Amino acid sequence: MPRTPAGRTRLVILELLKDPAPPPWRRGPRGRGADGTGERGVTARSVAAGLGIPLRLAERHLALLTDLGLVRARRVGRRTYYRREEFRIAEVARLFEKGW
Repeated sequence: MPRTPAGRTRLVILELLKDPAPPPWRRGPRGRGADGTGERGVTARSVAAGLGIPLRLAERHLALLTDLGLVRARRVGRRTYYRREEFRIAEVARLFEKGW
C-alpha cells in the first residue's frame, strides 16, 4: 500500500470497520465468524494486515480514533476488538456539513 497521510489512513480504517470481514479461518456458514467476530469488531492485527501497515501504527491510529469517540474498544479475553461508533460519526459529519 502506498504511503498516505495519517488522516487518510484513519478514514480508510473507519471505512474498513463499516463491514469487517473475519479472517478466513473464523468464517462460519454465512461468511461471519462462528464465534461472533463480525459482531465484535476487529482486532488491531486485522486492521494492520488489511492495510499492510505495521501493527504498532494500526494500534496508534485506533487509539486516536477511540480517544475521539469514533471507535469503541472492547476487551474480550486477551484481545481488544474495535467497532465504529455510528452515532458519534454522524455527529461529526453534521458538524462538518454545517461549516463547523
